Amino acid sequence: KANAELWRQPCPPNSPSTAMSIPFSLSEAGFEGSRSLVSGLHNVALQTDNGGRAPTSSSDDSDGADVVEQRPQFSPSAMAYPSPPHMHGPIVAVSCYTCFADLAHGPRGVEAQRSFWTFRLNLNDGTLTLLSAVPKGFAHNPAFTRCHPSLNVVYSCTESVRHEGQVLALQLDSRSGELTELCPPVSAGGWSTCYLTIHKSARRLLLVNYWDSTICTLELLPSGKLGRRLCVYDPKGGRTMKASADRHVNHSMNDERAQAERQSDPHSHAIVLEPSAGTIAYVPDLGMDVIRQFHFDEETGVVTPCGVIRSGVKRAGRGLGPRYLIFAKALPTCYVVNELSSQVGVFTYDAGVAASIESAWAGAGSVEAKQAAVCAAAEPTLTLVQTVATIPDAFPVEMNTCGRITIHPSGDFVVTSNRGHDSVCVHRVHRDSTPPGLLSLAGIFHTRGETPRHFQFDPSGQWLLVANQDSNTCAVFAFNTATGCVTYTGNTYKVPSPNFVSVRA
Repeated sequence: KANAELWRQPCPPNSPSTAMSIPFSLSEAGFEGSRSLVSGLHNVALQTDNGGRAPTSSSDDSDGADVVEQRPQFSPSAMAYPSPPHMHGPIVAVSCYTCFADLAHGPRGVEAQRSFWTFRLNLNDGTLTLLSAVPKGFAHNPAFTRCHPSLNVVYSCTESVRHEGQVLALQLDSRSGELTELCPPVSAGGWSTCYLTIHKSARRLLLVNYWDSTICTLELLPSGKLGRRLCVYDPKGGRTMKASADRHVNHSMNDERAQAERQSDPHSHAIVLEPSAGTIAYVPDLGMDVIRQFHFDEETGVVTPCGVIRSGVKRAGRGLGPRYLIFAKALPTCYVVNELSSQVGVFTYDAGVAASIESAWAGAGSVEAKQAAVCAAAEPTLTLVQTVATIPDAFPVEMNTCGRITIHPSGDFVVTSNRGHDSVCVHRVHRDSTPPGLLSLAGIFHTRGETPRHFQFDPSGQWLLVANQDSNTCAVFAFNTATGCVTYTGNTYKVPSPNFVSVRA
């Protein structure tokens, strides 16, 4: 319309026919789908008559003169301009808490009305462009997200101590960033679902429910849709929980009273498969200060207990609270973050013991016989060799709880988040140490926000994106892959109560 108005502007009276310069906008509806044709075009000269009107057709011979239609000519260079930055680069999906009342912990931010937001990451400068937000009421407290290894499908789970958890399968549009429901949600078989793992075959999805500590296996279909529930395992053996969903301490706190109640019941916080064959599963139990070891049978989805491993060394009688664990890249080493003690435990991994457990399962007949054989062969596959702190020595440990732990894409650094100290702690991985994979501190860096519940690297490892839950922000940092130094880029984005960041290349 703006261009049409320019066309109607008259030329000065008695002036000869003149060329009018018309600016074109690439965002106008008339040019949708033709961006490549007019990319780089700034002005197009259109021949006009004395009244400033563009000629309509050669049949208009009221003035007796032949009128020739002028068509704009484009040079090849007009199509050589790159697409806008928000059209390429990884998509960043951020999930948010929508209802604080039915969480075990106590966020202090703003409840989100829209539970998922997607952004495009500019790999040149670390800026984010907001692409989409799901409709209001789309999902209730999505708290953990996992991307399918080969499909544009994102899985998430809902967190509530009052309602049974659900697993969501969402289709991700790689162009627009839109998230839509791929299939109906599936029950998680427990309460306060907090972690998802996809087996390397992409046929099974394993999950844990924090509140009642149950472990569940779901079927994944080739389309990425969720199938049936295959297995549920309860570490409590059916015993009633001591804590009540209607009345409990704030699980964000770390004083003696909060620790005592949090550790009166088992609380499964993650399930991680050893990376080679995927036959041994590890479940950090925050309530019992142990890592539960299981044999996992991919075909049936059954988990069989085959050992318990202490997650660290207690100090001053305080609990450890194992939260997450992750395996080193190309090293027989595993790292466990202890939420309550603000420590990382370094463990060696014994692949020979894991192979013996798998052989015991394969060599037996019935499922009952297999489970008995695994129990008989059970030995710990992890051995603690080092413990390092994630906060400065003089900072009160009761003022902090650890959040996420991960390995940098290079494999050279272990990074942990501190909620309370509001920082990320970077440790260097020493591949040539004895045993390999021991850690030394590279630095502790403020996250420019409160309660960094989660963070994520982009695939290149040069950008670190942090979800600061209680300040309602996501901040972007540059990561120095040589030194482990974390530098704030100045890019911070308002997102209500962000709790998880996933990056899809």
